[in-house]
Amino acid sequence: PYFTTDSAAALRGIEVGADILLKATKVDGIYSADPVKDPSATLYTNLTFDEVIDRKLAVMDMTAFILCKENNMPIRVFDMFKENALVRIVQGEDEGTLVQG
Repeated sequence: PYFTTDSAAALRGIEVGADILLKATKVDGIYSADPVKDPSATLYTNLTFDEVIDRKLAVMDMTAFILCKENNMPIRVFDMFKENALVRIVQGEDEGTLVQG
């Protein structure tokens, strides 16, 4: 109950000194509310760790999120079904939501 695949990915990323944690999901980033339930939800392109906590945004399990925050490892949340999304991220383009600092 304390560790999920997100937590394991965060921990492994920290262990190997990864520059960023890439979180592929069913939506194209982090929203102000669930975009399925609230069509007026706003997509964020950039957030700080503290903004995510203050706004109570659901990014991933809190253990994984805190591991990334405490180890200064940014998180990029993006749509795993969007064609070439990962390619664009690797090429340095903005895709989804970046959480850092």
